[in-house]
Amino acid sequence: MTSSASPSRSAVRAIVTGHTRGLGAAMAELLLERRIDVLGLGRGSNTTLAARNATQYAEAIVDLADPAALERWLGSASFDTFVEGADCVVLINNAGSVEPIAPLGAQDANAIARAVTLNVAAPLMLANALAATRALGANASRRIVHISSGAARNAYAGWSVYCATKAALDHHARAVALDAPAGVRICSLAPGVIDTGMQATIRSTSTDHFPLRERFEQLKENGQLTSPEAAARQVVDYALSDAFGATPVADVRELA
Repeated sequence: MTSSASPSRSAVRAIVTGHTRGLGAAMAELLLERRIDVLGLGRGSNTTLAARNATQYAEAIVDLADPAALERWLGSASFDTFVEGADCVVLINNAGSVEPIAPLGAQDANAIARAVTLNVAAPLMLANALAATRALGANASRRIVHISSGAARNAYAGWSVYCATKAALDHHARAVALDAPAGVRICSLAPGVIDTGMQATIRSTSTDHFPLRERFEQLKENGQLTSPEAAARQVVDYALSDAFGATPVADVRELA
């Protein structure tokens, strides 16, 4: 399931899911620029990053919407091998799907199951693995970033699955913060409205399934979407800051 050579050993390492495009690709590239080893995790390969950063970058090809596949990967040595000996590991649970976009009763059952697995089960499985691993020293920092959304905190017609799954990440972070596991900091972080393929999917959806489509079309037309690169800087800066984890749920647009 894995590809690419093992990266060099650095004090801080990052695992980024959904690393092949959009915000995930931008965050992976920024972390590499800051000399942080990166493990990209998802269904595809980011050949551009692999070619540019052979000594710092590794990939694991895993379908995160398939819990059995993720469980097999977590049961292999790959996860522990990547994190072993680090002073700090940052897990960025970025992979997610906005689909199915439709009112209740018009949603595909398989699409619901895949979305819940990708958006919720996979981040929770990875977070648990990071907290449980014995490959890190007792004093190592484990930082968990769930990429959330305003949809976690506000309901939208046609987005019942997406809203529910993002709200689950928010509440997971709140509960983990109460658990206060040793060395763990966590935040479910909304990154703003970003100009990615997800936005294109939203704009291509019929208004019968997503009545607010015009609002998102106007955001694009008016240049109000944040670039993946700008959003990546905000997320990464916060994830690496001393303030990270002070609150379990946050929005980059509200950070000082």
